[in-house]
Amino acid sequence: MNFKLIKYFVIIFFIITTDILSQSNTTYNFLKLDVDARSSAMAGSTVSMINDVNGFFVNPAIIATVEKSQGSVGFFKYLLDINSGNAAYSQKYKDAGYFGVSVRYFNYGSFDKYDEELNNIGTFSANDLAISLGYANKYLKNLSYGVSLKFIQSNIDIYNSTALAFDFGALYEIPEQNFTVAVSLLNAGAQLKSYAGTKENLPLDLRLGFNKRLEYLPLTFYFSITNINEDQDQFIQRFKNIRVGGEFILSDNINLRLGYNNQQRQDLATGSSAGIGGFSAGLGIIIEDRYHFDYAFNSFGKIGATHRFNLSFMLK
Repeated sequence: MNFKLIKYFVIIFFIITTDILSQSNTTYNFLKLDVDARSSAMAGSTVSMINDVNGFFVNPAIIATVEKSQGSVGFFKYLLDINSGNAAYSQKYKDAGYFGVSVRYFNYGSFDKYDEELNNIGTFSANDLAISLGYANKYLKNLSYGVSLKFIQSNIDIYNSTALAFDFGALYEIPEQNFTVAVSLLNAGAQLKSYAGTKENLPLDLRLGFNKRLEYLPLTFYFSITNINEDQDQFIQRFKNIRVGGEFILSDNINLRLGYNNQQRQDLATGSSAGIGGFSAGLGIIIEDRYHFDYAFNSFGKIGATHRFNLSFMLK
């Protein structure tokens, strides 16, 4: 294992993430949520996953590992009447590299609208949208890098705000040891137009993680730390945002997934118990090696639970 290369790989990303980049009060917080079903089933610990077009949402370098042209569409049933959709596509173009596009959309339902005298004057809706265009390639045989440009728009009734952001990522594979390490910096940008004339910070997120396929078990273990850039009172608190996941190969066509989000469990704790808040599970079904159906269940403890579905497909 080339530990020297990995060490430099990690240090570069820590250098660019100083206190200047730290964010606390942010807008467009829908960008903090996990997107696709496979990642969500493993608690969003998949910054280092490979050969999955949905990895584009958490690390643009991942599309350089997608073996064939691949697309995915998904649906996310959130709490209350909030619904979300997502789609992603990537392909290699000759020797120029790998290109990807992704879309995620949130609809928050319908709300009653009142005037200043509290007269009901109808209803209004609210929604969020993020569209990303990305490029990735391989610098060395096992080292991939990627960057994407993200357009963000939020609408509340007749009002709207927009922003532009970049995602950066790198990923290093060691196939002979079934080990992959990766790092990404998400939502580095600024608002173009704000709601109230005062521009707000975007939810900047530095992620670091790895995965390891175990030698004597049909299991790939995932580990990641998110929001490393956030200000904390103590250095050790930066590591409370750990996420772990596991993908068990039950057969050639069925995968079982489990995950745990430590920070989410802490946030969901009410009284002396958080129930199973912060835990997740899911199932992946492969059909004819071309279609992948994924489902994820995420617990919010006493608040409720969410469900995600994704259908991915390989193109010839």
